[in-house]
Amino acid sequence: MHRLTQMAETTAKLVKNIFEPRPAKALSYIKVRTLYEDVKDRLNLRIMNGEHSFDRKIREKELHRPGLALGGFVEVFTYWRIQIMGNTEIGFLNTMHGEARISAISTVLGFDLPCIIVTHHNPIPEEMIEIANLNKITIFSTPDNSTAVHRHLSEYLDAKFAPRLVVHGTLVDLFSVGVLFVGPPAIGKSELALDLIERGHQLVADDAVEITKVGIHTLQGAPKVNIGHHMEIRGLGIIDVFKMFGVRGIRGSKDIHVVVRLEKGVEHKNYERTGLDSTYTKIMGVEVPLVELPVIEGKNLTIVAEAIALNHKLRQIGIDQALEFDEKLKKRLKEPPPDVPEVILNAEDF
Repeated sequence: MHRLTQMAETTAKLVKNIFEPRPAKALSYIKVRTLYEDVKDRLNLRIMNGEHSFDRKIREKELHRPGLALGGFVEVFTYWRIQIMGNTEIGFLNTMHGEARISAISTVLGFDLPCIIVTHHNPIPEEMIEIANLNKITIFSTPDNSTAVHRHLSEYLDAKFAPRLVVHGTLVDLFSVGVLFVGPPAIGKSELALDLIERGHQLVADDAVEITKVGIHTLQGAPKVNIGHHMEIRGLGIIDVFKMFGVRGIRGSKDIHVVVRLEKGVEHKNYERTGLDSTYTKIMGVEVPLVELPVIEGKNLTIVAEAIALNHKLRQIGIDQALEFDEKLKKRLKEPPPDVPEVILNAEDF
């Protein structure tokens, strides 16, 4: 009862750095060739004049519309970015003729552009093809409109240039909640994941989880390419989760919502008992809820892991079980004690 009365106190937030302070890595560039191979099917890209600039490097994820540059204003022209030409740019060129059109095109294509993507199947002026060939710049054409192309390329480049980090752990999709299990070797991360898969949950990655920062507050985990959905079970060896459980047992990637650190139970350590104090850890600057879970003989970690995921889902929709109980307890403590008749026992009553 004393522990319950202690719940009616101010909640606290604690941030623990449980991961080794290692720098995240990000690509410094991709080649135009890589861009084409990755998005050609999605955008129905067609090469209009040859693979002239396929080995040029794209160093930024931002895109550019060269409208002002076609008009002669190049002081802020970010020519090193992918250039998108849509109805506006092609329509502007179509209003020009002869030397004026050639001058406008030469102004833009005189820079070392990585490539040009012409949207909406706009007819490309012959002068642009000729000048692009002369300056070794590849022109692509797509039937998609500029807005769709911009959206898809932005998502693609965001993912390509996103910071990445590989951590030792196991990532599982529990009730659509991405739970990353970490802890010392042989603590039972893989065995716990195997038990969860048997119960219908999905393995994302085991042993080495590649984490990508895909947004300001979003982390996405995926397996390393050379490991895939294989697991190492001590005493058994390597198993292929896909072959054993089929497609229902695996998932290609998953956002990380909770980190669960498994550790051998320490007798005198104060583990969270009420759920009021929020503990977080940071991965590439993103705060993620952290649950420190003691591993004790006979403890059903599978059920606890499912409870952690379900509790997170409840909190996401505004239901905090610990806080609700705390508020009820505070209200009860403020109420006057009930009138209980005094009972006096005499010696003869015994």
